[in-house]
Amino acid sequence: MTTPDSRSGTGRPAELFFEDLVPGLSVDLGVVSVDGDEMVAFARRFDPQWYHVDPDLAAASRHGGLIASGFYTVSLFMRAYVDHLLSRAAADASPGLEELRWLAPVRAGDRLAVRVDVMGARPSTARPGLGTVSLTGTMLRLGPDDRPEQEVLRTRFRGWFALRPVAADPADVAPTDADQPGANRPDSDPGAAAPPTVASSAGVPTQVSGPAEPQRHN
Repeated sequence: MTTPDSRSGTGRPAELFFEDLVPGLSVDLGVVSVDGDEMVAFARRFDPQWYHVDPDLAAASRHGGLIASGFYTVSLFMRAYVDHLLSRAAADASPGLEELRWLAPVRAGDRLAVRVDVMGARPSTARPGLGTVSLTGTMLRLGPDDRPEQEVLRTRFRGWFALRPVAADPADVAPTDADQPGANRPDSDPGAAAPPTVASSAGVPTQVSGPAEPQRHN
């Protein structure tokens, strides 16, 4: 049975554990496209500032049109992070962001390449069974040729990940009744005592099966 610490961020059995997230590892989280309707709907509900929701005012401003709420952009990053990493890794939780920067406006129709880089990793002393991983996440706007043109978001954060489970040593497992001599054998007598053993002249234990038959002398 899979224990909670061995589940991925989406609840499935994990493939990756703390030990797999080594410093220097870079994980491609795919490319996300900014949907204009979704972008505005998010802003109307959570960040209804005019340059996010009013196309006329935004067009007449220095922005030249609607721009995404920064928190919508963060949400796009988070979804890519879950889909491409946390869905496979034994993720626990996160103590929070250390840095979040919006480096350029994001607009409807933008295509953003998403990536995380592992900057550091250490076992947690306060939370046995977990390790703390330091990560940097980036989003880059792609040009018509799919080459990165501009970094639009950068974030530094930490996450807790479960250590890889250690398989039990068979020598440490207590024997069950089924492991005992004569158990579950139809021809064995549960009440019969086990045959005694004696040491041979060579010191090797020898099983005695019954009384010795008298020798006959002619």
